[in-house]
Amino acid sequence: MADMTRQKAEERARELRQEIREHQYRYYVLDRPTISDAEFDKLYRELEAIEKQYPDLVTPDSPTQRVGGAVSGAFRAVPHSSPVLSLANAFDDSDVMAYYQRVRSSSRPEDAPGFVVEPKIDGLSVILRYENGILALGLTRGDGITGEDVTQNVRTVRSVPLALRPGYPPLMEVRGEVYLPREDFARLNKEREEAGLSVFANPRNAAAGSLRQLDPSVTAQRPLRALFYEIRGDVNLSTEVEVLSFLKDMGFPVPEYDLCYSPDELLSAISVWDEKRHRLTYDTDGIVIKVNDRRLFSRLGATAHSPRGHIAFKFPAEQVETKVLDIIVQVGRTGVITPTAILEPVRVSGSTVSRATLHNEDIIRELDVRIGDTVVLQKAGEVIPEIVKVLKEKRTGEEREFRMPEVCPSCGSQAQRFPGEVAWRCTSATCPARLREQLIHFASRDAMDIRGLGPAMVDALLESGLVKDAGDLYFLTVDDLRRLPRMGEKSAANLISSIQASKDNPMAKLLFALGIRHVGLRLSQTIAEQFGSMDAFMNATPEELSQVRDIGPETVRAIEAARSQESLRRLLDKFRKAGLRGMQDAAKEEPVEGPLSGKTLVITGTLPGMTRKEAEELVARLGGKVSSSVSKNTYAVIAGESPGSKLQKARELGVKVMSPQEFLELSTDKETRG
Repeated sequence: MADMTRQKAEERARELRQEIREHQYRYYVLDRPTISDAEFDKLYRELEAIEKQYPDLVTPDSPTQRVGGAVSGAFRAVPHSSPVLSLANAFDDSDVMAYYQRVRSSSRPEDAPGFVVEPKIDGLSVILRYENGILALGLTRGDGITGEDVTQNVRTVRSVPLALRPGYPPLMEVRGEVYLPREDFARLNKEREEAGLSVFANPRNAAAGSLRQLDPSVTAQRPLRALFYEIRGDVNLSTEVEVLSFLKDMGFPVPEYDLCYSPDELLSAISVWDEKRHRLTYDTDGIVIKVNDRRLFSRLGATAHSPRGHIAFKFPAEQVETKVLDIIVQVGRTGVITPTAILEPVRVSGSTVSRATLHNEDIIRELDVRIGDTVVLQKAGEVIPEIVKVLKEKRTGEEREFRMPEVCPSCGSQAQRFPGEVAWRCTSATCPARLREQLIHFASRDAMDIRGLGPAMVDALLESGLVKDAGDLYFLTVDDLRRLPRMGEKSAANLISSIQASKDNPMAKLLFALGIRHVGLRLSQTIAEQFGSMDAFMNATPEELSQVRDIGPETVRAIEAARSQESLRRLLDKFRKAGLRGMQDAAKEEPVEGPLSGKTLVITGTLPGMTRKEAEELVARLGGKVSSSVSKNTYAVIAGESPGSKLQKARELGVKVMSPQEFLELSTDKETRG
């Protein structure tokens, strides 16, 4: 990279952007990836490295620019180019037949036949505008006349194309839904519970709350997806089927759909989708029926609120009654004590449910759930059991109120609800229940990926006393494991092999495996890239932490709390002794003495005759270090040609600004003195 000329870097960056966009298209739109995640990450990192070395090569549509934009004080109101209408609802077969007859009565022989039937995505509606193939504006639906400008946040959604594929019109406006997949919704709520935060009621609320964050970096941490189904304005396309095909060709993910021709086919499609929707990765509360012929759609016109050519058939919410047999609590890896209702088994949405989370004390009080109550149950997001109502009229007087325990049910330590949180926590860092959940998380796929170390094996290791923290895993032997019940030599050898293999995981995975509050998978990667070693991260000042992208005050406090625990220091010592790659320092050299010793500098713009990497290496040879952001502790900003916003920030803070010539003179002075 250091030897790459600017011209070669520009050519390679262009190739990489095109290649990355193609792989994103295959992954998000075609659902047929042709390379592994690791190979994709390698391409992405190469592009990042080039753009870091040559900042002026960064383009607005580069895949690396998804996380961008400053924190907004409010969302700008922007009028829509035309009203964004909602859909009239149909609730039964007769409503669908009435709609069918209205459409047929206005049809002409030359009209394209049929109706497009697609799932009604339960997300947040967005309207995106592309100018010359580049994403220029992203709006929420708002009141249908005016939307909120969420462009910076929309850019972080990975299934939203920042640049269209060849064949795009000069101006193109599309409509779609941003949503949160069900599995990710469940994971997000679990993380919020562990952090003592309130949980989202359903995936749609989670998606809306994520997209309307004032800080785009928060939105970027949420695994949002999007599907698109409408081109707004005049386009040379005759049917809705052509619209969906064109959207897909442009790089937009589109929903599944059916093309129906008769009333019987419409009713059959509704029945099929009512069952099929449970297998989708996202929530849907119905289906949308659209006239396939766009000319007919125009002739049908619209009311003040909805087009006459489209309707939404709403599926009835499946709710059942059951009884609360008991309320128990479970202790998570961060000590959060979560109440769970044990239910009389009941079948809902295709599966038998016997328990439902109550999340926290506030929700129990709000619902007034008591042991022995008859309750109404439904699946939030069609997969997560949720109590939505207590049938108080069915109470007999024998129901018992539930109170959160004041001591941990696992270890007997004090339980406490901290100010500003909705959760109760066990205050003991050595709680066995917390340790169990921590080990399960440590071994999980996104963390250290130790195959064979599931919940049952974790229980066996803890009961035997072989393991007291994750560090002990790396000192186990086959003979140790063979003493466990029902553990054969081959199984023991396989587990030891998996544990040893996990030593090669990089710092990002090890950091995520530690389970520090608010430090998720993506932030772990960012921290690893910023600090380069676990020791550097552990010794970083709060101000240095706050300069890292995506780290806010709350995350800094969580990291500080984790680093203050002696148990974490002991754990890292064990990892170091075991030789985990994630603990190894990025550099072992002794500190360099020079004119910049102990000083932090920031480089902005292009330095004549010197690549970014060469400039950073020169700073290191002079004894200093390079930071990616300007703060009051920055010694100087080296400003080259075409400097960015960092120069303005330096001037605002009164930080010294150094020209490239002054920077080079420091090197000359050192050589002269040497």
